[in-house]
Amino acid sequence: MTDVRIEDRSGAPCPDALFGISFEDVFRAEEYLVVLQGLASHGHLTLRDAVVVIKDENDVVRVRETTDLQPRAAAVTGALWTGLLGLLIGGPVGWLAGIGVGAGAGALAAKVIDTGIPDDWVDWFKLAVTSNTVTVIALATDVDLDALNGEVHRFAGAKLVHTTLRPGASEELAAALVP
Repeated sequence: MTDVRIEDRSGAPCPDALFGISFEDVFRAEEYLVVLQGLASHGHLTLRDAVVVIKDENDVVRVRETTDLQPRAAAVTGALWTGLLGLLIGGPVGWLAGIGVGAGAGALAAKVIDTGIPDDWVDWFKLAVTSNTVTVIALATDVDLDALNGEVHRFAGAKLVHTTLRPGASEELAAALVP
């Protein structure tokens, strides 16, 4: 799905570092997301993207992405900049034309460009997670597995939904979540 490389303890490259962990409440999930950002700030991993998937008791799913462009924000930004350019070049008529073109182009770009976790993976997680859970999906590179497992121990009881870490690392991460 995506070409991401991480290193294991031996320094050998490992394929995709995508992992999703489900929590029973949103506060633990947010705390885990902060921990991932802390690991990133201390150089223990490079967090390329994180997505939060919330599935309620009626199986209604909400998704919050951290890096992908959102159509509304991209449309406003595009309208602002092309409107300003249009005003400088064509006066009031150029301003109006620039706003229209920029808003459309910004919204379209946000729909087409996927800068983080591929939408296919997000869709898979939306189906795979159970009701009444909040799942944090992380896409990372340069993962220090010892540091990650050390932090994950604090979240005993959470469930590893899926990971693309190497097989040994996958079992270690799952074991770190066992209470």
